[in-house]
Amino acid sequence: MWDGQKVLQSMNFPPDHPEFPTQPKGMRQILIERGLWRDGLVMQCKKSKKGTGGKCEARATNCCAKRILDLQADFQEQKSLVQEVIEAAGHLCIFLPKFHCELNFIEFFWGAVKRYLRNNCDYTFTTLQENMPKALESVPIECIRKWEHRMKRWMEAYRSGLGAKDAQKQVKKFSSRRYTSHRRVPETLAARFDA
Repeated sequence: MWDGQKVLQSMNFPPDHPEFPTQPKGMRQILIERGLWRDGLVMQCKKSKKGTGGKCEARATNCCAKRILDLQADFQEQKSLVQEVIEAAGHLCIFLPKFHCELNFIEFFWGAVKRYLRNNCDYTFTTLQENMPKALESVPIECIRKWEHRMKRWMEAYRSGLGAKDAQKQVKKFSSRRYTSHRRVPETLAARFDA
């Protein structure tokens, strides 16, 4: 945006550029074209000599070129190529938190599929190809729904501010081993839902 007008900015140099035809411009050139470059600006905040750091201060807005670009509205709105391809094919693309398999119930699905394949394996690729459709169909939809519900419990626990260990304890409170039916939910728990 320049002066309230939406302006398209190419991320590559034009084909007739004398030095870098069709090459990516880079952060410096993008910022120069936007009038945001200043002398002495570093490309990215550096790590300390101890190897720590490397991240911008939480409230910083112009500490390095990367931070300035990260805060530009068009950069924030840009979808990844993966997301664009998935959505162009008519699918929904959902990114889940990294390193939190408990929030991704498909991990449990793949675990069940792999267990089926291990139990029905003769260590040949042909058998693997034959068994894959059977393995995918072997997981009942009810089981997938239970995993989804468990994932929602994890999300609720994290949203309430619990850490990983406390969240795990909270999720276990709703385990099917403890409460096998709605008739066995303790009165204290039922009262919390009525409040």
